[in-house]
Amino acid sequence: MNKLHPLLRSSLIAICLLGGIAEMNGQFLKKLGKAAERAAERTVERRVENETAEKTDQALDSIFERDSGNSQEKGSPMPEGIDPSGDEVGIGGQSESGPTIGESGEKTGNGRTIVRASDFEPGAVPIFQDDFKKDAQGDFPAQWDTNGGGDIVLIDGDNWFRLGGTSTYLPITKEALPENYTIEFDMLTQGLDQKTSSQSFITLILEDTPLFQKPRNFAMVELSPCQFISSRGVVEKVIDGERQLRNEIGKDYRPLIDGQSRISVAVNKTRMRVWMNDNKLVDVPRLVPEADLTFKILTRGLRDDPNLDEIYITNFRIGKAGVDNRNKLITEGRMSTNAIQFESGSDALKPESYPIIREIAGVLEDNPDVQIKIIGHTDSEGDDGSNLSLSKKRASAVKTSLEMQYGIEGNRMVTDGKGETEPVGDNESLEGRAENRRVEFVKI
Repeated sequence: MNKLHPLLRSSLIAICLLGGIAEMNGQFLKKLGKAAERAAERTVERRVENETAEKTDQALDSIFERDSGNSQEKGSPMPEGIDPSGDEVGIGGQSESGPTIGESGEKTGNGRTIVRASDFEPGAVPIFQDDFKKDAQGDFPAQWDTNGGGDIVLIDGDNWFRLGGTSTYLPITKEALPENYTIEFDMLTQGLDQKTSSQSFITLILEDTPLFQKPRNFAMVELSPCQFISSRGVVEKVIDGERQLRNEIGKDYRPLIDGQSRISVAVNKTRMRVWMNDNKLVDVPRLVPEADLTFKILTRGLRDDPNLDEIYITNFRIGKAGVDNRNKLITEGRMSTNAIQFESGSDALKPESYPIIREIAGVLEDNPDVQIKIIGHTDSEGDDGSNLSLSKKRASAVKTSLEMQYGIEGNRMVTDGKGETEPVGDNESLEGRAENRRVEFVKI
């Protein structure tokens, strides 16, 4: 009875062996699964690393191929921008798919984040300013003229000047444009879409007629708001009725012109440069005719339907430029500038302040024995005590920038603030208040 039949014993042994093998196989497969899982994870990690490295290399290659001649200036507050290589007139190529420019510090369509340092420096002495605050909604602004239509509208609590579909607009300035000057304004576009015409333009023009006659001498930069193809904007120069130059801008600025942007123009005798935000679109050394010129804005080809192809401008300013700050500070011992600008009611420097601060740093680097006093001034808006405190903080902010960003020794600089107590302009006018908001540098 205790003995098993040989066949039964063999079967039991086989079953036990199979059970052991099954358990071993289960443990083996479990370990194999974990190993496979870890291997898969490593494979994915390597693939992500390779793809990331490949995309990084492509991005760097693209940047250096297009900007191989640029290097970051010593002490610059931010890296220089990516400027595609230009043609003989310095405005870029004519490829339809040209480089896409994104907002400064924003991601472009290809995912790169680009931060540009603009070399635009506003003219220190205001010639003309208009923020349209004194104009009533629905009226045409009092300081402008046109051969078309336009009116003042309220957008988010601020007055904006709406430009019509096909018109010419000119600011009525009290004096002729000098050799060196700058033009700035905020621009807002609404309703741009895939049906915005490729023949629509916002044109910045300098021409030899004071009103609306046909000019014989002019320089113009046409900006296209078209969205379904890349820019067809152009620059053109005409002398005595004969075209001397015409070329496409060649940069795809569609992401910038769709929405709000800052347009800046610098004219230095015959040279004309144009920026949209901090992106330089045009730099042509001999674009501007040597003649008495008037600045105008032209619109053409915009749809007149409500909420489509709408163009608005505000915070318009023309300023006289060209002061030799290096010579003035060293030879005269004092210089004053309105080009150092701050956020309203704050000591935070605006980006457009850095060119002039960099220039002052250059003076101090070239003259290591020179020491300076930095004096801040405000306009009369606000109370006396707050303005005095603010002017001192602004002077200190300039000193900090010179010291921390440009390496100027702090013991070479002292600061002070005068608030609103030493005005140089009429605080009752927009232009006068702009003159009073200034920073002085005095050699000590």
